Amino acid sequence: MHAATLIARKREGQALSTEEIGWLVDGFVRGDVADYQMSAFAMAVFFKGMSAVETAALTMAMMRSGDVFEHPPGPVLVDKHSTGGIGDKVSLILAPLVACAGCRIPMVSGRGLGITGGTLDKLESIPGFRVGIGMDEAAEILADLGVVMMGQTERFCPADKKLYALRDVTGTVPSIALITASIMSKKMAESLDRLVLDVKYGSGAFMKTRELAQELADGMIAVGKEMGVEVSALLNPMNEPTGRAVGNALEVIEAIECLDGKGPEDLRNVVLDLSERIAGISRTELSAMLDDGTARRKFDAMVARQGGSPGDLLHLAEIHKAPVIREVKAPLSGRVLAVDAGLIGQASLELGAGRTKAEDAVDFAVGFDRLVKCGGQVSQGDVIARIHARSDQAANRAEVAFRRAVSFGID
Repeated sequence: MHAATLIARKREGQALSTEEIGWLVDGFVRGDVADYQMSAFAMAVFFKGMSAVETAALTMAMMRSGDVFEHPPGPVLVDKHSTGGIGDKVSLILAPLVACAGCRIPMVSGRGLGITGGTLDKLESIPGFRVGIGMDEAAEILADLGVVMMGQTERFCPADKKLYALRDVTGTVPSIALITASIMSKKMAESLDRLVLDVKYGSGAFMKTRELAQELADGMIAVGKEMGVEVSALLNPMNEPTGRAVGNALEVIEAIECLDGKGPEDLRNVVLDLSERIAGISRTELSAMLDDGTARRKFDAMVARQGGSPGDLLHLAEIHKAPVIREVKAPLSGRVLAVDAGLIGQASLELGAGRTKAEDAVDFAVGFDRLVKCGGQVSQGDVIARIHARSDQAANRAEVAFRRAVSFGID
C-alpha cells in the first residue's frame, strides 16, 4: 500500500477498503505516514465524505490504536455521549442513575474547549476527585459500583488524539465522517452493548441546525450498527442553557440538586429521556431513584471511591466562592423570549470557566446561576441571573454579554 495513492483515490471520491484505512491509521500512529499526508487525507474526507462502512473502518482502526476495555461477563454495558452544550451537566446525573438500574457504565469523558463545558472539569471541582485513573483501577471501580467516570488515558485511542490535533489546525474539524469516527472510536473502546447519543443543535451547539444534527446522529447510528453496538440518538435543542447554571462547580451543585429529586425540570427531563434509552427499566422507576436518594447515594459512593469526600458536596458553594457575585435584574416586566446559549457560553468562557486552548486552566468558581428560562414570566426588578466573577470588571463584561443574550416580550 502507498499513502499518496490512497489519498489520491479518496480525493477522487473512491471508497477505500477496511484494510487500506487500517493500514493508513496504523502507519500514522507509528510515524510511517507523515502528518502532512494524514492532513491531506483528512481534507479529502472533508470534501468527499465516507460511506458508513468506511467510517466504521476508520472508527475501528482508531479504536484499536490503543487500549480497549475488556469486561468480564456481567450486567449490560452502556454509556451516553453528548455532542456538547451550555450548562450540560447531564452525565453527572445519568451515570450514577443508570448504574442504579443494574447496568455497568464505564464513562470516559473529555474536557471543555471553547464555549462547551467538559465533564472532567466539572468533576475536578469536587476536591480530591481523580479523573486520571488507569484502566485497571477503572475496571475495579466498575466491578464494585457499576459506574466509573474517568478521562482518556494516554493509551486510549491515541490515533484519535493525534488526528484531532491535525484537524484542529487544518480546517477539517466539521467533517461529519471525521467527527463520527472521533466520537465513536472512544465510545467503542469502552466495549459497550448500548449507547445513547445526545445530539445538540442550536446557538450553543457545534451543529447549528437540526438537519446537521440529524446527519451526525444518522452517521453514528450507522457506525454502531456496523460494529455490532445498539446505538440510539435523541436530538435536543441548545438555544438556551440546560438548567439554570453554567460553570463548573455551579453545575455540579445543580446536578446534586437533581440527584436529590429537585433541580430544574428541563435538566431532569433530558436525564430521564436519555437514561430510559439504555437503562432497561421504565422512566417511572428511574424517576423514583432520583426522588428517593438512590442515585445520590451511588454518586456519593463514586466520589468517595475516586478520591473525593461526599461531605464536600454540601459545601461546594463555599469551597468555590467567587470574589464577586452579582445579581442581574429584569429591566422590565414581561415574558422571556430568548436566553441565547451561545452568548452565555461565550460570556462564561471569558469569565474563566472554559478554555480557548487545551493547555489552559479553568476557574471552578466562575459562571452563571439562577438563570431565567425561556417562556418564564418576570416582573421588573426580578433576579434573572447571578454572575460569579473574579473581579468587578469581569462581572461588568459578563453582565453586558448576558443582557445581549436575553430578550423580553411585553404582555
